[in-house]
Amino acid sequence: MGWLFKSRYETELDGIVNKMVMNLSNNYKDNAQSDLKDLIETFEEFKAKGVLKEKTLKKYEDIIDTYKERLKGYGHKDQKPFWT
Repeated sequence: MGWLFKSRYETELDGIVNKMVMNLSNNYKDNAQSDLKDLIETFEEFKAKGVLKEKTLKKYEDIIDTYKERLKGYGHKDQKPFWT
């Protein structure tokens, strides 16, 4: 029921997170990296505008930190071929 009270900014951030999670589950590594970059840029933009509440800022900072760590070195360009 909490989703009824989300701001449009939080809804937009959630959409990016959901897209990133879907790309991760489908092993679309480069897309997931791109989504993380998009999430960070959008979050920073909203943060600079002051449109997010303190609790929401903390929530997305934690999400970003978690996925930064999870996606470190995660991408097709970072993979070594199996034959080497």
